[in-house]
Amino acid sequence: MELWLIGALFSAGILALVWGGNAFVTAASWIAQHTGIPKFVVGATIVSLATTLPELCVSMMATMDGAVDLAIGNAVGSVSANIGLIMGISILFLPAKLEDHSFWSKGAVMIASTAFLGAFIIDGRLVLLESGILMFWLVVFIRLNLRSMKEAQSRDTLPAPARKGELLGKLAQFGLGLAGILIGANLLVDNGSRLALAFGVPEALVGLTFVAVGTSLPELITTLTALVKREPSLSVGNILGANIIDMTMILSSCALISGGTLRVNPQTSNLDLPVCLLLMLIAVIPAVLKRKFSRWQGCLLLVLYGCYVAYLYCWM
Repeated sequence: MELWLIGALFSAGILALVWGGNAFVTAASWIAQHTGIPKFVVGATIVSLATTLPELCVSMMATMDGAVDLAIGNAVGSVSANIGLIMGISILFLPAKLEDHSFWSKGAVMIASTAFLGAFIIDGRLVLLESGILMFWLVVFIRLNLRSMKEAQSRDTLPAPARKGELLGKLAQFGLGLAGILIGANLLVDNGSRLALAFGVPEALVGLTFVAVGTSLPELITTLTALVKREPSLSVGNILGANIIDMTMILSSCALISGGTLRVNPQTSNLDLPVCLLLMLIAVIPAVLKRKFSRWQGCLLLVLYGCYVAYLYCWM
């Protein structure tokens, strides 16, 4: 296949992901908000699941195609991009106070699941038992969000139900957005692998950067939209939820697809996950201690992520 056509299909995959992710997130958020769920919880559940679908689809398809390095690089790279790039932008331009008191517990779950994953893959593989432990952290996260929902609904009055026609329109948008995500993921993983071979770039590196940032575009769109509407809780909740899903459900699913054992490149345990964990600590700990985000956090996250990407391309 011609190189220009591969590049065009790769770009088409990103565009399909952007359009599908945006439509899916908009519809899912609208549906969730009509239940009276707090914006942080909406971001951490419905929106984060929606925006994580590209990473889930790309990693699972890559695993089925035998491109394991691309699958792992995409999942871990997406988390680093979510924290270092997207959350960094959000905090830098809108350093908000923490309105949701459960942020610390959900941030702790994100850090714990990443630390457990790092410990599990030191031996170069992720097995089913370890995948089950990672899924336990996802269950903990879901329970925390359910408790937040119940507390909010006990305090607040539920909004008026939406009109039937309006609801049907949003459901249609929901389905079309999902279709765009699936098509875009397929185009992205196929042509991402071809580009890696064409330029002699390792699959893991492509997964950690191009594909990871490409599949994180729905989160970026959500963040930019939240910045314009001055709704940082939706953005932060989305990023936390998406990262927990990436670290638990995606890699566990890949391990199951690969026959119960997922082989992991040493670079992931020696470099990629430690950098990812450092970004998380910078984003969460100062915010929990001061009950607000600071612009220096956003600046530091962007600088560290930029240095990490530069290192990958210059020295690997």
